[in-house]
Amino acid sequence: MVLSVPSLPLNSGAQIPQIGFGVFLIKPEVTQQAVEDALEVGYRHIDTATGYGNEAEVGAAVRASGISREDVFVTTKLRNDHHAAGDVEGAFERSLEALDLGYIDLYLIHWPMPKNDRYAETWRTFTGFSADGRARSIGVSNFTIPHLERIIAETGVTPAVNQVELHPTFQQRELRAFQAQHGIETEAWAPLGQGRYDIFNLAPIKAAAEAHDVTPAQVVLRWHLQTGVIALPKSSSKERMRENLDIAKFELTAEEMAAIDALDENTRLAADPDDINVD
Repeated sequence: MVLSVPSLPLNSGAQIPQIGFGVFLIKPEVTQQAVEDALEVGYRHIDTATGYGNEAEVGAAVRASGISREDVFVTTKLRNDHHAAGDVEGAFERSLEALDLGYIDLYLIHWPMPKNDRYAETWRTFTGFSADGRARSIGVSNFTIPHLERIIAETGVTPAVNQVELHPTFQQRELRAFQAQHGIETEAWAPLGQGRYDIFNLAPIKAAAEAHDVTPAQVVLRWHLQTGVIALPKSSSKERMRENLDIAKFELTAEEMAAIDALDENTRLAADPDDINVD
């Protein structure tokens, strides 16, 4: 059985599947098989980046799958050093060539790198990629509210997506509220905490898993869905891929959602975006 998940509308007019398959830290030599497995299970949203070193393998997997190009949503991201060097057009063309899928569904600025002070200029270049159709949608990653305010003010173009660290103990409520007001969808990297803390043994998550006879990971991904967030879990195990996608069979109650919401500590596990800068 091929599983499916709901999609959300983007401000570009595109639809983005709400659960995607992330390939961060998957080695290039095993990426194609992992993505083929994910597509076979039912994923239709694949998230890569130039910095992951596996764009070509992602593209090869999509082409080998036999699934119509229009039915697979592929995201990639501008690498920091290309952003810092102002090599935005060249970097985009290299990603387009590596993926070899005709167009990119969503192209993101990977980090704003504010000390370099190029992100507004880079965003202006991005608007050209969407204008000519080479990228169906454009967005950003790891941007804070001031970063978003600046690029919108300077270009008049609002990102379709902001991909950020987001999980039960770091819920980004203020950012999500701002983005909801501006029609920007929130996408979660590290939706399961990247193994950096014992998320699955937190009492509200354990209790919900037991109540619905599902795994704690499924509870957390279901929480993302019901919160309205796009989530990007990663796994090299086909069984785990299927498990992460199989979350339509239950719904968290309002009480269960509130208990998970109460886990928010508003503390990052990874770096603050203002601290990521390339010389």
